[in-house]
Amino acid sequence: MSELTFGEKLVIARKQLDLYQYQMAERLGVHPNSITNYERGEGKPHAAVVRMFELLCEQQGINFDAYETAEKSKGAKMKIVLAEKVSPATLAVFAAEPGWEVLTHDQVAQLPDGLPAALADADALVVRSAVQVDDALMEKAPKLRVVGRAGVGVDNIDADAATRRGIVVMNTPGANAVAVAELTIGLMLALARKLPVANNTMHAGRWEKKSLQGAELRGKTLGILGLGRIGLEVAKRAKGFGIEIIGSDPFVSAAVARENGIKLVTVEELIAGSDYLTLHVGLTPQTTGFINAKTLAAMKKGARIINCARGELIDDAALVAALKSGHVAGAALDVFAVEPLKDSPYFEFDNVILTPHIAGSTGEAQEAVGIQIARQVREYLKLGVVQNAVNLPSLSHEEYVVLAPYIDLAGRLGSFLAQTGKGGIEAIHLTYGGGLAEAKTELVRNAAIEGLLQGSENVNRINAAAVAQERGIRVHEEKTESHRGGAASVLQIALHTAAGTSHATATVIHEEQPRLLEFDGIDIETPLEGNLLVCRNLDVPGVIGRIGSILGEHGVNIANFALGRERSGAKPVKALAVVQVDAPVSAAVLDDLLKIEAMLDARPVSLPEAKF
Repeated sequence: MSELTFGEKLVIARKQLDLYQYQMAERLGVHPNSITNYERGEGKPHAAVVRMFELLCEQQGINFDAYETAEKSKGAKMKIVLAEKVSPATLAVFAAEPGWEVLTHDQVAQLPDGLPAALADADALVVRSAVQVDDALMEKAPKLRVVGRAGVGVDNIDADAATRRGIVVMNTPGANAVAVAELTIGLMLALARKLPVANNTMHAGRWEKKSLQGAELRGKTLGILGLGRIGLEVAKRAKGFGIEIIGSDPFVSAAVARENGIKLVTVEELIAGSDYLTLHVGLTPQTTGFINAKTLAAMKKGARIINCARGELIDDAALVAALKSGHVAGAALDVFAVEPLKDSPYFEFDNVILTPHIAGSTGEAQEAVGIQIARQVREYLKLGVVQNAVNLPSLSHEEYVVLAPYIDLAGRLGSFLAQTGKGGIEAIHLTYGGGLAEAKTELVRNAAIEGLLQGSENVNRINAAAVAQERGIRVHEEKTESHRGGAASVLQIALHTAAGTSHATATVIHEEQPRLLEFDGIDIETPLEGNLLVCRNLDVPGVIGRIGSILGEHGVNIANFALGRERSGAKPVKALAVVQVDAPVSAAVLDDLLKIEAMLDARPVSLPEAKF
């Protein structure tokens, strides 16, 4: 076995000491992001950091020589199948391991039965986007332990089938963050200085200097929606232009934003205050159509928009109208709702820059993705350490069958709270009651966090706790024997935000039906699935009738109407209605509901249909 790197030693030490990355960072006096980079093999630690780590290992009795000897004595051989072409640097990560057999894409193609034959005795499979890793293919690989996707999307991998077979599925979120951030900055500059028009007129033999007066970035305000890895990389690069940076992300703590020179603001303040607005959020029901007629009207006249995230974040018709009126001075779009873009109203605007989804398409980013997945697969095979996994590998099939409805419930309850809450998340408190308290709840916890952080970048059921940690969100867990309402197992999530605390309790009935039991102290029983409308109002006569009338006037069919009310002494003061409807409610419906005098709040919630 080759000598352990500093990053590998960090992983081993954290595993033995049961430390999170931020806890190790505190021990060594560095930022948590530095620990992440070291463990990925990125960056060279300062000599003082190495010495601090060595002292920690001496004090805690961590012996790497003994570890290496034990590993060598095992004589374990691994077979890695690279089903698609990878860079030489990616191949070198595996080739450096003595005794490991690596089958390249070209070698696989020479086999009579191709990939299935190669996987017959393989420990790991590495793919990009072309190979479909379905249940039938995994059936041909009885020894397979891990599938590595060199990229973010895992649409070509059946993660549920992998889970049932105990196979870890990993991807590489954030490996192209620098590439996307650099294009974002480049598009900002191109918009400010009208570079595409200048280039086109020069190629046409025209010298139109007077019409090409641009604007400086200095003194302007850059608004960043979404402060994940890409958003933070954009902020780092924007600082040098003397630009004020504001950002909005409910899943990032004020401390993390402050460390990166970002003023944390509300979404409304971000929209109103940005000269340049760049989008770096995932696609959820809440972010779909985020740029629409209403948000555009709230922006400064002359603002510019950059989108390197998802095309569906923008209502194209609304943006076209704002461009035609001159309210929006320009836009730079790298992503589109329908790709490839064949026909578009954007084609007529010379102040709109269009690029064909190239934000992550750099040689460096593609190589970084390959190297990162190779290192992740290597660390899992050598150390059993799971990084950036997208499925549930740590339960036996029997345990998974029993716990799966509660994992699903946790995600639903977290999503419910995320869609009904306000303010940035500061802490999460989970309480497991009844039989659930006796189960392995780590994956229930992660599913709850995933639901709560559903709009955050690249969060899944495996990395959810780590993502919360990176965002500065505290997570607390408690187990109790108490039951609620006769339910055998219950889950309560309390969400602490800058605006206050919100909590909800839920259970699963008949082993398959998720049910909400309580919300913010008000008992209520309602299905936790489908399209919901959550209304909070003063407990006075007439409100229920008005809700039904408004929904009827807008053609919204009611599937279920659940009611509950809070009591202060003997007198009811607040009431809660959770209405299950056949289709999502529109903004117009919400506006009419909020006009009801006693209505305090009305929120739409979108949850998947129950699948168990």
